[in-house]
Amino acid sequence: MRVLSFTIIAAVVFGRGITAHLGSGYESQEVLKPSTEKGLKGGSFLNTLAASIREDAQSPASCAACEAILLQLKLVASRGDEFFVNVMTELCKRSGVQDADVCEGGVALEGPIIANSLRGMNIGSRTSRLACVALMGLCSHPKVEPYNVTFPSPGKPRITRPPPSGLKPLHVVHFSDIHIDPKYVVGANANCSKPICCREYTDEDRPGNTNSPAGSYGEHTCDAPASLEESMYAAIKQIVPDAAFSIFTGDIVDHAVWDTSKEKNTFDIADAYGRMAGAGMLVYGTAGNHESSPTNSYPPTTDDGINGSQWLYDLLSSAWSRWIGPRGEATAKEFGAYSTTYDSSAGRLRVISISTNMYYAQNYWLYEEPMQKDPSGQLAWLVGELDVAERAGERVYIIGHMPMGSRDAFHDGSNYFDQIIYRYSGTIAAMFFGHTHLDEFEISYADYGNKFHASALVASYIAPSMTPTSGHPAFRVYSVDPVTYGVLDATTYIANTSDPAFATRGPVWTKYYSAKEAYGPLVGNQDEHEELTPAFWHNVTEVFEQNKTAFGEHISRKGRGWAIGTCEDECRSAEICKMRAARAQDNCIPPDHIRVSSVQGFKEHRDQECEGSIMRDTLGSLTTGLDMLMAFEKIIAEKGGRERSELPIAFQGLWGLRVSNFPSVEKDR
Repeated sequence: MRVLSFTIIAAVVFGRGITAHLGSGYESQEVLKPSTEKGLKGGSFLNTLAASIREDAQSPASCAACEAILLQLKLVASRGDEFFVNVMTELCKRSGVQDADVCEGGVALEGPIIANSLRGMNIGSRTSRLACVALMGLCSHPKVEPYNVTFPSPGKPRITRPPPSGLKPLHVVHFSDIHIDPKYVVGANANCSKPICCREYTDEDRPGNTNSPAGSYGEHTCDAPASLEESMYAAIKQIVPDAAFSIFTGDIVDHAVWDTSKEKNTFDIADAYGRMAGAGMLVYGTAGNHESSPTNSYPPTTDDGINGSQWLYDLLSSAWSRWIGPRGEATAKEFGAYSTTYDSSAGRLRVISISTNMYYAQNYWLYEEPMQKDPSGQLAWLVGELDVAERAGERVYIIGHMPMGSRDAFHDGSNYFDQIIYRYSGTIAAMFFGHTHLDEFEISYADYGNKFHASALVASYIAPSMTPTSGHPAFRVYSVDPVTYGVLDATTYIANTSDPAFATRGPVWTKYYSAKEAYGPLVGNQDEHEELTPAFWHNVTEVFEQNKTAFGEHISRKGRGWAIGTCEDECRSAEICKMRAARAQDNCIPPDHIRVSSVQGFKEHRDQECEGSIMRDTLGSLTTGLDMLMAFEKIIAEKGGRERSELPIAFQGLWGLRVSNFPSVEKDR
């Protein structure tokens, strides 16, 4: 072993902020920069830290508190992956955010990636501030770093949409987030303590031993059995036998993020795409964050072409090759994106599938110093494909997994992407995403400072999920102009899990609602040949501002009429703001709502989300109160074999105490 000696010298200057230096025997590194106007409050440091966190998740004081925690995490990571994983696993267990086996599996998979990022991170930098946002829901996003995307040819956005052709529409199917669980067992316990149920975790969970047996086609507490997926494909063939093609916006693998492996994910992905092909479907797919193992793990391609996700890109490119051709297969194999064309008798469409994982805040490989502006060169490639389409007079669909206006998207990457959408808005007919599991839409604008119908450029259609964890299983069918490829209507179909026949005879897929029928009368667009333009969707948001009934119906439709909550006043304003935010920096929903009074409340909140990060759950527990901060301190001492840990020393340093002879930290060779 090699022993590293650390010294922390830190000072708090009230009214100025925090500055600290971490030395490793060779040089000093500035790790905490000024970040608060008021400074941390007096008193016991751990009490103050907890109070500062509770006060306001995005306040300068909470941001400073997060940087203090990150500093300690960096010290733990410096001991090596094994020590870091051991500490985090124990913290996960003691916090109670997940069961012990979930903690062990999830932290073992994600922990080394986060430890690697922490070791190279400058605490107090933009990267560390973004880590605070992603890992603990603390700090506000830093301002977007200016960066002008380069275009091969000049051009301005075209606000006016091409007129509809009036020809017979095409039908395009959109489904997303199928999350097939190969370990789903009919009759197993559907009311368990884990993120997903309907598995034989214990003898008590086996069929015949539970009062909550899983049905044959799925439960809201579980991911989907293959029988539900097959039922959906059969319904698609019956409801839209003339479908031109289908869009699948990713996420095949189940939510058991603590139990993934390359081998398991490979089988699940190949199996699902095999079922799609077996159903006779033409599918344009994209990579979801759950396709990788560990979940969310998509290292950007290095300058020398090395990619840690190559096994997955090889798999996806092979699965997609039957539908996207050799050229599309080649780029999919390189970085998980592709461009291909679809020809109708009246016009050509270019379908561009992007890997939104390159802009996803839970992809912990992206936390580099400095962070890449264009990971894997995907934005430059996208510009090239759109320029080719523009010059050829083609219309374009862009498809991806995570909506680029999502609160989970890096603001910088979303901003740079939006510059491209602005430039080629005259060519882009629509964009399609999934990930949220909800029935939603977003609007891109020419001027986000002046959002109104005349500045609306492109609409993003966000599909509800097939997995029933956040609503009734669903898919969409678009009526599409065969010349302009503008969306004329969007109709959602569901399998109502409340129907008694669902668990016995099987899902009955029925029409839930049509966007044109629901919203057309409210904004004066009822002609079947008129496009649902971006201006149409902006006008719908204006109706939602004035018409509480119409907005309430929209909220109900998000979850397909299941577990309907209330959303009034501030919630309604934030929801409408989100609709008008295809650029993440304009999204009014905070990066993470984890401001709760107990770990149990924290867990209940997390169970409603799709992202699936056990490490984020674990680190988020540190924001729930003093008890967890003290537990963290104790765990480090126990695992390090010392009577006291570095944690209080780091915290005391923040209070103006000069600390010398910082306890040595051992690091394995």
